[in-house]
Amino acid sequence: MAMGLNGGGGRRGRGGRSRAPMAEINVTPMVDVMLVLLIIFMVAAPLMKAAVPIELPQSRAKAMSEEAKEITITLKRDGSLYYEDQPLAPGELAERLATLEPDASGKMPLVSLRADKALDYGRVMGVMGELNRAGITSISLVSDVSGGSGN
Repeated sequence: MAMGLNGGGGRRGRGGRSRAPMAEINVTPMVDVMLVLLIIFMVAAPLMKAAVPIELPQSRAKAMSEEAKEITITLKRDGSLYYEDQPLAPGELAERLATLEPDASGKMPLVSLRADKALDYGRVMGVMGELNRAGITSISLVSDVSGGSGN
């Protein structure tokens, strides 16, 4: 904030003209902070989605956009099953899927299936069969497109 500090306490400047205090806000530091926060959230958002750590298979496919209502089913290497980030007992998946309701357009929610790459194909297909039996036909198989070891 700049103010006139000439002899008269800032009331009068040279030649008797009145000077009003000049108040300006420097927005550059605020913009810098906002850009840093934006970058932090862009990096952290994908990590927050994957609550159950598994080693995903690698793929060269393009990443899909996020759906409004999406459910994540995760199969860990030891065969344990998760609905979002909650562990499921054997046979509990069908009960959970029975509680799902279609949206206003009559479509069931999109399901993202995350399966560890060490699992056998039959186990993954068994879960996909449960999803199909519950009326869910839109299933995304999640893979690691970063080329790393995945999470």
